[in-house]
Amino acid sequence: MGSAIVLLGLVAACGAREPEIPADPSGRGHVLSVVQLERLDVGQVREYLALRGVDASRARFGVDARRVEYTTIDPHGQPTRASALVATPMDSGRGELVSWQHGTNPSRAEAASVDADSGDRAAAVMFAADGYVVSAPDYLGLGTGPGDHPYVDLPSTVTASVDALRATRALADRDGRRLTGDVLLSGHSQGGQAAMAVAKELLRAGEETLHPEAVAPISGPYDVSGTLHTAVTGGIRNGAAYLALLAVQWNRLHHLYDTPDQAFRSPYDRTVTGLVSGDHGSEQALRALPETPEQLFTPAFLALLRNPAGPLADALRVADGSCDWRPPTTLPVRIYAASGDQDVPIANATYCQRRIRAAGGAADVIDLGMIDHSASAPRALPMVLAGFDRAAS
Repeated sequence: MGSAIVLLGLVAACGAREPEIPADPSGRGHVLSVVQLERLDVGQVREYLALRGVDASRARFGVDARRVEYTTIDPHGQPTRASALVATPMDSGRGELVSWQHGTNPSRAEAASVDADSGDRAAAVMFAADGYVVSAPDYLGLGTGPGDHPYVDLPSTVTASVDALRATRALADRDGRRLTGDVLLSGHSQGGQAAMAVAKELLRAGEETLHPEAVAPISGPYDVSGTLHTAVTGGIRNGAAYLALLAVQWNRLHHLYDTPDQAFRSPYDRTVTGLVSGDHGSEQALRALPETPEQLFTPAFLALLRNPAGPLADALRVADGSCDWRPPTTLPVRIYAASGDQDVPIANATYCQRRIRAAGGAADVIDLGMIDHSASAPRALPMVLAGFDRAAS
C-alpha cells in the first residue's frame, strides 16, 4: 500500500497513466486503469469553479481528478467496461462518498472524465473541494466506455453507477483513504432520475460499504411517461432532440421499429442514428434536428409515442419507477426543481414526491424559481452541498 501511494505522488502530468490495479475482468466494480487528469490547489479550484458559475464558497481543499475505467455489465448482463471521473480532496477531507449523476449527454467527448469544461466535472470538483470523495460515472457508452449509451435505461444506469462507486472505493483504499461507507447522492436532469434509482438500489442491496445517507436530485424526469406526453405535444423545449435520442437508444433495447424510415421522416431517417451515436456534440446534434416532433417522426410512430403500447409501454413502466421506494426516516430526500424549467417541468418533482409518499416515505420539494433547466444545477448545488454537510456531520 505504501509503495502505491508513493507512485501516486510521482504522477504529476495531466493525462499520465497510473499503475493499474490488478482486477478480475469478469467481476463488477474492479478498477482496470487510472489516468491522472488534473491536480488543482485550493486557489485553482476556486478559480476553476468561478469560471464555470459554480459556488466556490465551501472550497477548502485542493482537488485531484482522475479517470477510472472499471468492470461492469451491459443492459443484457454481459461483462463490459465503463469510465468515471473520481475527484478527491488532496488532503484528508471527509470519509463519505458523493455519487454525482450527469444529465442528458449525446457525446462521449462531453463526459466529465473527458471534458475539462464539463459542468459535471465542475460539480464533482465542488464536492471534492469540500472534502468528499466523488464518483461521477459517465454511464455506459460515454466517456471511454465501448458501445452505445442506453439512454434513460434505469437498470443499466444503476449497475454502471453502483459499480463506479465500488471502483471509487477500491481507488480510495489504494490511496490509503478511510471511508465511512456512507454515500450522498445527487445529479442533474437525467442524473436526478438516476440518483433516485441508485439510492433505491443501495437501500435494497444493503451493502455496509455503500449506505445512502442523503439524496438530493435536481430537475430530474422521474415521470418519464408524463414528460414524453408533454414533449410529443410540443410542451418541452428541445423536445424533438430528447425524443430522437430516446427513440434510437430504446429501439436498440426494446425494438420499437424495424428500419429508421418507419420512425423518422426523410431526411432524418438517414441521419438521426448517426447524430445520436455519441460522436457528435450536443450543439451539433441540436442544429441538425428539426424543432418539432411532427417534423421529425412519421405519423405512425408519432401515434405510438402519443399512445404507448407494447414494448414502449413496458419500458416506460420501468423508467417511471425511480421514486417507487420508501426512504427510512433517517434518510433525507430533497427534490430540487425549477418552476421556470421548460425542459423538465417541475411536475416531475411533485410526481416523485407523491410516489415516495405512496410508499410510506417522505420527501421535500424545493422550488428553485423561474429559471431555466440549465440554470437549475448551479442554483441548487450550494444548497445540496450544505444539506450533505448537515447529513454527514
